[in-house]
Amino acid sequence: MNLPNLRADLLAAPDLQRLESAARATHKPRMLLLYGSLREVSYSRLLIEEAARLLELMGAEVKIFDPRELPMANSVPKTHPKVQELRALSLWSEGQVWCSPEMHGAITGIFKNQIDWLPLEDASIRPTQGRTLAVLQVSGGSQSFNAVNTLRLLGRWMRMFTIPNQSSVPMAYTQFDAEGRMKPGPLYDRLVDVMEELLRFTWLLRDRADYLVDRYSERKAAFKLPEAM
Repeated sequence: MNLPNLRADLLAAPDLQRLESAARATHKPRMLLLYGSLREVSYSRLLIEEAARLLELMGAEVKIFDPRELPMANSVPKTHPKVQELRALSLWSEGQVWCSPEMHGAITGIFKNQIDWLPLEDASIRPTQGRTLAVLQVSGGSQSFNAVNTLRLLGRWMRMFTIPNQSSVPMAYTQFDAEGRMKPGPLYDRLVDVMEELLRFTWLLRDRADYLVDRYSERKAAFKLPEAM
């Protein structure tokens, strides 16, 4: 079949040797956790802290980004210390957990501001591409999935591997005790399920991410060769 607009010489055939790399990483999976509220009693932060405890128990290295003092996107140069901190943590990570409260049927501006500071590409370095992602939300009312659906959309846009499972915690003010720990029950068990799944996907994908996100269009742009006749 003749496809005159296709650079057939740049098509990637299946490369099982590259996919099944002999050099598998043995260090702890590196997880960055983001939350979307600045309230003194922030249920998205409490849920993230509970997720962090679980991930550490399961053998991960965990870091939580504090969004306080992060300026609004594009209001200051990207050299701002909080912006640099966030971008460095994203580059360090191999997987991420995002948790936002649902506000007016969507995620909060506090959470979106963090994502807006993470570009798809910065000097050929991609702070999010190829990383695994788990999405969580907390709600003040009944069960809803508006925030996690939006987070999934953002994860896809940021070229991340978003795992199938997710956690939505309704009436979050009833799900934590006075010490800020999540109470036992089905919602806690679901959080455990999500963190287990995130770690499994991270183990499977972290050594293969470069192969899985290798794209024809980007190879074509990199070669800068004349179009096929």
